[in-house]
Amino acid sequence: MLETSADTAPAPASAPAHVPAPLSGSSPGAPPVPAVPAVPVVEEPRGCLFALSQPPLMIFLGVIGALLLMAALHDLFLL
Repeated sequence: MLETSADTAPAPASAPAHVPAPLSGSSPGAPPVPAVPAVPVVEEPRGCLFALSQPPLMIFLGVIGALLLMAALHDLFLL
């Protein structure tokens, strides 16, 4: 394997490693300006699984399922 760590230049001793380098065009005392994305972030549309996970709908589907189960058990064992 090739040793690539020797090719990198060490960090300058004047600036600590945790301090980011100033952005070009900004003064050293000014806070850094975050980069603005060129394309606005669009929220993804929510699909049908989002609607199925809502509690009122889950309760309704549970009640309907319980009624179907009771009707099936009645037909199997009592008729």
